[in-house]
Amino acid sequence: MQSSKKPRCEASRHCLGVGQPERFRGCKGRVAHAHIRGGRRAKSRFMVCIMSGARSKLALFLCGCYVVALGAHTGEESVAEHHEAEYYVAAVYEHPSILSPNPLALISRQEALELMNQNLDIYEQQVMTAAQKGVQIIVFPEDGIHGFNFTRTSIYPFLDFMPSPQVVGWNPCLEPRRFNDTEVLQRLSCMAIKGDMFLVANLGTKQPCHSSDPGCPNDGRYQFNTNVVFSNKGTLVDRYRKHNLYFEAAFDVPLNVDHITFDTPFAGRFGIFTCFDILFFDPAVRLLRDHKVKHVVYPTAWMNQLPLLAAIEIQKAFAVAFGINVLAANVHHPVLGMTGSGIHTPLESFWYHDMENPEGHLIIAQVAKNPVGLIGAGNATGETDPSHTKFLKILSGDPYCEKDAQEVHCDEATKWNMNAPPTFHSEMMYDNFTLVPVWGKEGYLHVCSNGLCCYLLYKRPTLSEELYALGVFDGLHTVHGTYYIQVCALVRCGGLGFGTCGQEITEATGIFEFHLWGNFSTSYIFPLFLTSGMTLEVPDQLGWEKDHYFLRKSGLSSGLVTAALYGRLYERD
Repeated sequence: MQSSKKPRCEASRHCLGVGQPERFRGCKGRVAHAHIRGGRRAKSRFMVCIMSGARSKLALFLCGCYVVALGAHTGEESVAEHHEAEYYVAAVYEHPSILSPNPLALISRQEALELMNQNLDIYEQQVMTAAQKGVQIIVFPEDGIHGFNFTRTSIYPFLDFMPSPQVVGWNPCLEPRRFNDTEVLQRLSCMAIKGDMFLVANLGTKQPCHSSDPGCPNDGRYQFNTNVVFSNKGTLVDRYRKHNLYFEAAFDVPLNVDHITFDTPFAGRFGIFTCFDILFFDPAVRLLRDHKVKHVVYPTAWMNQLPLLAAIEIQKAFAVAFGINVLAANVHHPVLGMTGSGIHTPLESFWYHDMENPEGHLIIAQVAKNPVGLIGAGNATGETDPSHTKFLKILSGDPYCEKDAQEVHCDEATKWNMNAPPTFHSEMMYDNFTLVPVWGKEGYLHVCSNGLCCYLLYKRPTLSEELYALGVFDGLHTVHGTYYIQVCALVRCGGLGFGTCGQEITEATGIFEFHLWGNFSTSYIFPLFLTSGMTLEVPDQLGWEKDHYFLRKSGLSSGLVTAALYGRLYERD
């Protein structure tokens, strides 16, 4: 579980007259939402702010009960039409689901429906709010309707019957009596019609099977953790059945992996998967590799674990790594460490993370139909950037010296390597990391484990009273899932002792300008990047250089919590 201080409320100097800075000084930090664009970020509450970013367009966002990002209005019809053609409006809702007081108890279908309808009533309110803002697609979280911690038997009254959309064309709202036990699907279908938007939600479903089926469970039915997609006309477009279950005894793994895409009239093709799926090749990576998907809808019920796997952290990393848009909706149960939703593109994010406010949160944002990725190694400006020049010299094996007339001047790189700090071990994310402390205002460090070596070239304008460390892990992760990872991580430790490195923290003051890189043996590398107050950062540059993958950043907005390259070797799972 993770705890964090109350989120800060900050006034932007570009804020317009809905609220004044004085009001910000009195806010209690109940709502944590932020916008990041091209490496700049801001937080606000009850104010309309215009945020400048890496690209020419301005983003207008309203923070309060919802966040909305809209393009700057020019007053010219042709420009407005062009702008509308480039973007669509999406929403995700972080839902504080009403849970069964005793998920192990056996109850009736009617009792189950009474509980689920309380959650569906909230969903409908959010759909109508989103409709007023022109939303074209809305995403709700995993387990948001029925809850969790059921047994296979106790969840049964909560399950809807699910026909295959590939076989049966069906509009549950308009054909409510066609199948029994479909009350939840009917309500979702009607919401999509009422809000005139595509709707993505998660529910438990059941599918009868026969004893002749070798995979059929003994009780004669499959039970699936299922995402459903409805069109704005209420038609059941498709369904996805979760493949990588996370301690979900109530559900079955589908015999075949679902690789589900659906097409929309406003943004083209979307892909869909659920929660824990994001860490595995199937279905997530194969879906993006084989189906030309630019947008992903992602219901999740994610328990945050720092420093490497907070919800918004992995959502953003996935968007950056694949150059796609990710619409991620999490449930909201801070007591369980469950918060963190967002609408993420490679260059900007609108997110919500709040460990104290018990209320739900709707995020609405304008999203590019064709997401633009980060600058790669081929577009580097290293020749004009001294730090990047040093990085390239180190990679090339240069002794890091410069010739001036007849004299040769070597900088501190040789001294750093000769006086290397001690290596130590500490547990991070249940894995035994090998680390070196990051001391001094500048330096060049490396640390190795198995076949992976990680490197850090850094400068700090001032030293803070905090311990940072560069860590490496190359091996099989075996707690709460089994999967092979290669990780290079620069983290702020929980205290000043080496044994505190890897602890969960959310606040930091250390500012760095740095290059982080490693000789990864996988091309699937996710950049994890958090600064103080659970703030997302965007790398200045990512890419391959001389068989090493690197992340480069300068100008942090706040103290560094985590900067990591998280590699996945799926074939070694």
